[in-house]
Amino acid sequence: MPIAELQTVTKRYGAVTALDQVDFSIARGELVALLGPNGAGKTTAVRLLLGLASPTVGRASIFGWPPSDPAARVQTGALLQVSKVPETLRVREHIELFSSYYPRPLAFAETVESAGLQGLENRFFGDLSGGQKQRVLFALALCGNPRLLFLDEPTVGLDVETRRMLWSRIRAFVDGGGSVLLTTHYLDEADQLADRIAVLSAGRIVAEGTPSEIKSRTAAKTIRCTTRLDEDMLRTIPGIAEVRRNRRGFEILTGDAERVTRELLARDSSLAQLEIVSAGLEEAFLRLTEQEVAQ
Repeated sequence: MPIAELQTVTKRYGAVTALDQVDFSIARGELVALLGPNGAGKTTAVRLLLGLASPTVGRASIFGWPPSDPAARVQTGALLQVSKVPETLRVREHIELFSSYYPRPLAFAETVESAGLQGLENRFFGDLSGGQKQRVLFALALCGNPRLLFLDEPTVGLDVETRRMLWSRIRAFVDGGGSVLLTTHYLDEADQLADRIAVLSAGRIVAEGTPSEIKSRTAAKTIRCTTRLDEDMLRTIPGIAEVRRNRRGFEILTGDAERVTRELLARDSSLAQLEIVSAGLEEAFLRLTEQEVAQ
């Protein structure tokens, strides 16, 4: 049984349909990344599952309960983009205060260790760096000993080292049996962390599967090279779907990389810096969302 679910949910704000007949679920021990361009409906889906809004049509549930029911809320934690706490309280005071809201919170030391806050317990929140503040907010999402975490853009603005540290903490939570709904604009983050990805576009789920399955939705490969051929000449080669300039030369998107490469070499014997790579999650994401908009 899913622990969180949207069942044929439609959500309208006046004349605007934010979600359109969406079916979506999260299983125990699963990290699901919900991706989509701005305005796709990600925030609305999170709000419905947190009980901050109600569906116009359909049903939202957490552990079989309505999301706003206290029985559901004490089993969830959330780190949202709008998260804000008083800057004049110490880290210890924040964690102890939030822990008091839950019937079976984590021990203080376990919360500190899980969020990587050792040595910061007595620092004022306002004196922390941006990365340290984000780790405190992550600790506040964890301290109630939740079974389900909602993480809305949890690493935005963080440096690479802090991002990867937080990734390891998130995976440790999942490895311990927890479940996570992650929204992010960092596609490499979704690729690294997610067991499953759902792509939202214009209020509908347009693709769902493992990161590998999502990436396989586009069979294209990218050829990078420098060449004497100009952009117009490249576009005349059969099998080339798109041509883009980069700092070194060209990026060529194609579904038949081998044949196109042979043709490039036949037309330009001085072809250099040749590199062929499989399409990544970003390419698949762009194609999936562009196709939905085109329809």
